[in-house]
Amino acid sequence: MKLRYILLGLGLLSMSTSCNHLLDVKPYTFSSGDNYYENEGQVLRAVNGVYSRLQGLYTSDFWAMTEMRSDNTNYQYDETDRGAQQREEIDEFLITSSNNYVNTTWVNLYGIIQQANVIISRIDQVTFSDEKIKLQYLGEAKFIRGFAYFHLVRLFGELPLHTKEVANPQDAFTDGKKASVDEVYAVIIQDAKDAIANLPASYEKNNAGRVTKGAAYTLLGDVYLTRKQYAEAVTNFQEVTKLGYSLMPDYASCFNPANKNNAESIFEIQYDQSVEGENSNFIYMFGPRNAKMQLVGYSGNLGGSNIPTPSIYNAYEQGDNRRDKSIQLFSDPSNSKFQESVAFGGKIPFIKKFYHPPYIEDGRSNENWPVYRYGHVLLLLAEAQNEAGSGNPIANLNLVRKRAGLQPLAGLSKEALRDAIAKEQRIEVAFEDHRWYQLLRTGKAIEVMTAHGAEEKKRLTRLSAASYNIQPFKLLFPIPQREIQINGIPQNQGW
Repeated sequence: MKLRYILLGLGLLSMSTSCNHLLDVKPYTFSSGDNYYENEGQVLRAVNGVYSRLQGLYTSDFWAMTEMRSDNTNYQYDETDRGAQQREEIDEFLITSSNNYVNTTWVNLYGIIQQANVIISRIDQVTFSDEKIKLQYLGEAKFIRGFAYFHLVRLFGELPLHTKEVANPQDAFTDGKKASVDEVYAVIIQDAKDAIANLPASYEKNNAGRVTKGAAYTLLGDVYLTRKQYAEAVTNFQEVTKLGYSLMPDYASCFNPANKNNAESIFEIQYDQSVEGENSNFIYMFGPRNAKMQLVGYSGNLGGSNIPTPSIYNAYEQGDNRRDKSIQLFSDPSNSKFQESVAFGGKIPFIKKFYHPPYIEDGRSNENWPVYRYGHVLLLLAEAQNEAGSGNPIANLNLVRKRAGLQPLAGLSKEALRDAIAKEQRIEVAFEDHRWYQLLRTGKAIEVMTAHGAEEKKRLTRLSAASYNIQPFKLLFPIPQREIQINGIPQNQGW
């Protein structure tokens, strides 16, 4: 279904149409100029443009920074095409500060922040007939800005911090200063609180996909959990449980394009393959290189990236129905050319969550990207409760396990329950861009990735001795070399 956004309120906006697609505005065309922000319709288009920039983030190589960096996925090595080598270096911890994909993530996230800042800086000069609409737009911009900074601070650490519109490119990073991690988090927390205060709990059907109060509570809970402020995390996640979300009966239905913005969805990035420029492309990036004709019906190669590892495939318990709904094994004689098939009996795994044929045109798919789901919130709440020593964390854990077809757990110590929750989180949101952050948050990144690297080196003869040399400074990505050269931003220690 094509998602459209009614221009909010009866008679509020005197524009040529009563509907406006969430992603039909390219943000580059309206963010500058003193004459643009004069009425509600223009502000709405600007807010929609920030969503558009989020769409671009998730169809870029952002997943390489957050999922392929972890033990969940790697890549299909093709010796006949080495064009993706810099992406592969992210997986192997071999990157340099000139890595193109790291630079793209930095640019995309700061682009989102800049566009949000334009709205936040200019919205007060616009007269609104309904103050609630103004506050909603402001809340959406605040959420998205905080969300972008939350990614940046976890990936890069100390950062240039902008909370107002940068009018000229040359003014963006002229002082070369970075804010402390605490300073960045202070802005994120305030943005999330402002969003909670100003956003509605839900929208009418035609507005599904916009940021809600539940998404803002989830972001704030996620931030507090990352900061080890467990009681505050519990409070915010519990607020989410009061807003009417529920687990979908079938795990696979969470990702089916027929069920976009479903009862479990708290926030997802919107895509529509029927509209040029608004489609997703996940199977084209994640499918085995040699599987394009068989999987999508077009000639050529798929991306061969974000390939599930034996580690994640073997992490599922016997009887867990999520494995076959998350991972599919591609069988073909041409697999014999690829080492990735050895661990899977000659088959190559790929992420089934983002595979829903048919595809109406080469390169275009229809899946939304799930950012926050209720199943994930239940497990984050369980983690926070267990660490805070409050509530009934195992009950929330068992709700998720029940849907997966697993038996409930009982009688676990705090330490054993911590491990069980961590494992359940890895499985439940596998391939949804949370695993690297989970490893960082729980302090397990070096331990887990060092062990994972040793296993990968045994399995994949292509890996060099230098791969997976995971030192503490590598838990942060380097500041892109371009930013250092042009804007004088200090490099992260060790890089």
